[in-house]
Amino acid sequence: MEISEEREIREKLAIMTQEHRDMDEAINALDGQVHPDNLQLQRLKKQKLHLKDLILQLEGKLTPDIIA
Repeated sequence: MEISEEREIREKLAIMTQEHRDMDEAINALDGQVHPDNLQLQRLKKQKLHLKDLILQLEGKLTPDIIA
């Protein structure tokens, strides 16, 4: 992997990680309401899970393959 490609992946990873944190805060705020919008809450949780999957894929690209 080239240095520029690795840098690009790390930048995307940082952005996605921040989005994941922001989504977590939004979920907690919505869940803390007296009458939360359950549909919106479910959508946010699903988006957060999808984002986490993408983060794990990018982290996997940065981890070198070790052949034993």
